[in-house]
Amino acid sequence: MQLPSASQVHQASPLPPNTVLLSTMLSDLSAQPGFDDTFIAALGKQSKTGAAILSPKLLDALRTAILGQDWQGLDRFPGWKMRDIDPAADLAGDAARETEAAAVSQTKRPVAAYIDLGPYALSHSQRIDLDQPSTLPGFSLDGLVGPLGDGVVRGDGPDPEVAPMHSESQRMADVLNRLVVNRLDGAAPATAVLGGREVRTPEDLVRALIGTGHEVTVVDARYFANFGHLHYEGMDVMMPFWVNTQASIPGTNRQLLVPVAHAEYEWFIRGPKVNADVAFYFGIDGRAEFRTMDQLDQAWVMGRHAHEYRGVEAVEVTRLTGLLVQAYAHAHQNHPELPFGGYYALGVCQDGVAAIEKKMTGATTLFPNTADMALFRDPRDAEVNTLLAAIPKDRSDEPPQLERVFGSLPSTDLAAIEIPGLAPDLQAVYSAWQDRARAQGPRREMRSRWILLLRVGALCLIVTLVLRRRRRSQ
Repeated sequence: MQLPSASQVHQASPLPPNTVLLSTMLSDLSAQPGFDDTFIAALGKQSKTGAAILSPKLLDALRTAILGQDWQGLDRFPGWKMRDIDPAADLAGDAARETEAAAVSQTKRPVAAYIDLGPYALSHSQRIDLDQPSTLPGFSLDGLVGPLGDGVVRGDGPDPEVAPMHSESQRMADVLNRLVVNRLDGAAPATAVLGGREVRTPEDLVRALIGTGHEVTVVDARYFANFGHLHYEGMDVMMPFWVNTQASIPGTNRQLLVPVAHAEYEWFIRGPKVNADVAFYFGIDGRAEFRTMDQLDQAWVMGRHAHEYRGVEAVEVTRLTGLLVQAYAHAHQNHPELPFGGYYALGVCQDGVAAIEKKMTGATTLFPNTADMALFRDPRDAEVNTLLAAIPKDRSDEPPQLERVFGSLPSTDLAAIEIPGLAPDLQAVYSAWQDRARAQGPRREMRSRWILLLRVGALCLIVTLVLRRRRRSQ
């Protein structure tokens, strides 16, 4: 497969302000002693930032590209089909034995150990008063941002619009997670109180918020996943994670590569008592839970609201999300041997969002989905098992439907995408796809007419034969 040359890529579209390509940073720093090893080691570690954990196979491919100064390849890394990206597929030998040993040590972990409850305990009852302001600390960069040396920093700073609400947002995320735990075996009950009303489930908390004059909007949000969360000499580093959709780009001998999307549900809560922003997704840390969302996204990541839910629909999405939190905790407890926190095997961030989208809208428009349904058979999670089984899976060589490829993008305006070289490729594939759809429309209509005529003819023939038999019998 042939990629465009570096000059073609740079001419295709400009970079966002204050942004450099990954290849630019690495070409500048490749001569610095030890930086390549530091960089690769950092990407191979568990982190609160970053969109994926690199498997040994992916780390080797990254190292080869850096040492070979394949800057063009780095700006489309790795560019593989989804089947080839499975991070567990290439674990063997010592890595497999380490995974098995870790599994043995985790077998007795309680299910709630896989959900962040903040200050709220599993073992005893609690009454959480949401009528009072949160006493949790405000936003902090601790554990989120750190230097890699040579002017490179990993991690993003605060979003000026959202970070000031961190204390309330963190409490709301913790409370929602704790109310999910009420459903788990052996959990002491927790109660949240708002406006004098006591609630014990996430969906009842949303009902209480709406009932006390709060505006609650739940959003199905889509972004380009930021693989690195890197900054170089104060500039954002563009580092998406590319996959091959296998769709041919008209007029070329290339196939369409797209950056992996990130999808999450977001709760925007505004009102007299609580002002908070909360998100849900299954992350590279192996947790599917409610979280805060107060770090500032880099400009190229963009963002789009595919669906917005209010009122009873917001309550239902919250209920289904709570069930996902529970199901993922059970899956972790049932399968503690899974490497990389179960990421990919249990799905990626899209799977849960796609499953709820299918339930709420009748369609699913996200790619990729990777959940292995053999890991979702716990009878306590029957509803989630059914929802996850209903969405397409991207674990084989079969190409994804283009509806999902384009549905995952963080913008419906393809020309607005500022990742060099991507917009023209997307526009070419999209135009060809729509042309095929328009051409197939008349053919489908003609085929339907012929089918109708054949059915009418068959019915007429049957009626004629019946009438003849009646005449003979008379």
